[in-house]
Amino acid sequence: MRPFREHTGIVVPLDRNNVDTDQIIPKQFLKRIERTGYGEFLFYDWRYAADGKPLADFVLNRPQYAGASILVSGKNFGCGSSREHAAWALSNYGIRVVIAPTFADIFNTNAGNNGILLVRLPEPEIQELLHRAQTEGYRLHVSLLDKVVKDDQGFRAGFEIDDFRRTCLLEGLDEIGLALKHDTDIAAFEQNRAQRAW
Repeated sequence: MRPFREHTGIVVPLDRNNVDTDQIIPKQFLKRIERTGYGEFLFYDWRYAADGKPLADFVLNRPQYAGASILVSGKNFGCGSSREHAAWALSNYGIRVVIAPTFADIFNTNAGNNGILLVRLPEPEIQELLHRAQTEGYRLHVSLLDKVVKDDQGFRAGFEIDDFRRTCLLEGLDEIGLALKHDTDIAAFEQNRAQRAW
């Protein structure tokens, strides 16, 4: 997993509450067995018409948000099913940070395990960011080191994050990476256990 310390990027506003995982990555794309290639299907049913043509009024299809890597959205982002594919789709598209008032619990874990920083901010600050993100080329700087979100126009907000999740993101550790940090201890335990079994 790629470590996350600081990131600056274009902000895309998705002014919707209860964005569920079936909208983030619809079920017809869950047949894939790789963890890559999901970015093109992110928000598929909102991005494309039935004939596969892009819908011009959806934010990700607007030229001003090309290359956006920070998503600002409404409360309860990532609700619905537990599919980890939702985090894969966001990550594959290039989203490094999602900012919202609240997140669904399982999505919170899946996002963290895939190197995506979730930032919780109060509703008034979310509304301010949604408003500012209407401006073309609007960027935010997000620091996990300082736990701060800011722009060049005076917006600044601190955020809290679980110490365990923060450490994992800073060090680029998913669950496998965490286990491998204890590889020596695990090997010693297994050797000791094998000796006791005889």
